[in-house]
Amino acid sequence: MIIFIIVSRDIILKDLSVSIDPRSWQSCADSGQLSTLTLAVFSAVLGSLQFGYSLGVINAPQKVIEQHYGRSLGVLPEEPLLLSENSTETQEVHPSVVMYWSLSVSIFSIGGMVSSFLVGFIGDLRGRVKGMLMVNVLAVIAGLLMVMAKMWKPHVMVIAGRCVMGFYCGLSSGLVPMYIGEIAPMAYRGALGTLHQLATVTGILLSQVLGLEFLLGNDYYWPLLLGLSGAPAVLQSLLLPLCPESPRYLYIKRGMVEEAKKSLHRLKGEYDPSADLEEMRREKEEVEKEAQVSIAVLVRSSLYRQQLFVALMMHFSQQLSGINAIFYYSTAIFERAGVTQPVYATIGVGVLNTVFTMVSVALVDRAGRRTLTLIGLGGMCICAVSMTVGLVYLSVYSWMSYVSMSAIFLFVCFFEIGPGPIPWFIVAELFSQGPRPAALALAGCTNWTSNFIIGMTFPYIEALCGSYVFILFAVLLFGFTVFTYLRVPETKGKTFEEIAAVFKKGMKQTPGTRKTGTGTGTSTELEQLKTDSQA
Repeated sequence: MIIFIIVSRDIILKDLSVSIDPRSWQSCADSGQLSTLTLAVFSAVLGSLQFGYSLGVINAPQKVIEQHYGRSLGVLPEEPLLLSENSTETQEVHPSVVMYWSLSVSIFSIGGMVSSFLVGFIGDLRGRVKGMLMVNVLAVIAGLLMVMAKMWKPHVMVIAGRCVMGFYCGLSSGLVPMYIGEIAPMAYRGALGTLHQLATVTGILLSQVLGLEFLLGNDYYWPLLLGLSGAPAVLQSLLLPLCPESPRYLYIKRGMVEEAKKSLHRLKGEYDPSADLEEMRREKEEVEKEAQVSIAVLVRSSLYRQQLFVALMMHFSQQLSGINAIFYYSTAIFERAGVTQPVYATIGVGVLNTVFTMVSVALVDRAGRRTLTLIGLGGMCICAVSMTVGLVYLSVYSWMSYVSMSAIFLFVCFFEIGPGPIPWFIVAELFSQGPRPAALALAGCTNWTSNFIIGMTFPYIEALCGSYVFILFAVLLFGFTVFTYLRVPETKGKTFEEIAAVFKKGMKQTPGTRKTGTGTGTSTELEQLKTDSQA
């Protein structure tokens, strides 16, 4: 948590030192506006920390939880089974235990897939801040279900808790980037947006460390380990009432100009908000020209087709890159290399995850989104090929194990430079206020669905392809790299209006299309939306 405060405060300090007149800097610092923006970003990314913790927490105590499942189902004796780290015996897991364990893992993604469609509705219902506050109830309920797992049937309690937590995370992973993207200063919108991913990978690392057997990943404390996934929601619930609502939501969605101005002053201090309000006014006018954009309208309308295609492909590239498969396969590779404690090597991967996400935070508003995504995808492609070579020749040359390990570490590094953090916040940059909630919902569902597909199918793909399994990901990564080079625009330093204009220029002008002040093809598309019965 301290990382987020330091990083976000440093970014905000740089931005305010540029955007605020030096004479008003002291009054800004004294009145606490600087701390308000820091508090708002920190409070929001607590939901991302919770998301990451929930993703990683289920893996470490797997063997212990499976034994509790077995005893509850009556397929193992009731007497406590002591696990020994030095034991080389492997007990066959009962099929019913395997089924319930698989459901415990996968139900999290299913909950996320379902709830991701509700992100726009929750975000618009009472606002971004109150929306995040409302869904925290789900996280607390999920934490309580899992912390009390031993009090009843563990497999039922854990599955129910994971389902509710997945439902929460599907909402949180959409609401957090939406809120941060709308309150962040334009010059540092990318860096602050990347904090969502930084919080997520920090949560994964935290769950890996706490999941060590001598801490909470043992027979006695595993319910507490799982239940702690709801703890950040308690802290966030205390902090969110102190945070200002998104000015863009207040102005564009609710038409509350004075409230939006007050929110801007709380976030940026005493400055002239005319430029920001003027940009919101123009965007509001564009939104009012558009029909209400539902998910069905967004999918059917050619006005947003290019933006939507880019957004969904970037989320596909994140999950179909094979990053989750790397985490599944890394322990086996470390074991082949002779690492006596592969769990610590896996934690090392988690540390790299966090460190290179911080590198992305520092670079994203300098190098740009498109550049970092290209570097990340291209580097991952090369690493996937290197990993395949290392695995194929591992039995011939013992030193190839180090090639495989190095490829794993570099694969993770390249992922966190671009393909990991950028898809989460770039969707909010590609769409204006009108279609943004629906676009975030679709992108979130794409991400969760891809995650679920990889998690369920990778063991079978690995069994079929063996050491050549990562060639498949190398081919996909090459395709995503080419797509990014040809179709993804740079959004660094551009307003939402300017980004939309980039896509409008790329649209073909039909004979019935006329030019307007806002770009080519707008009138035709607006007429299409007006005649749409679902609009």
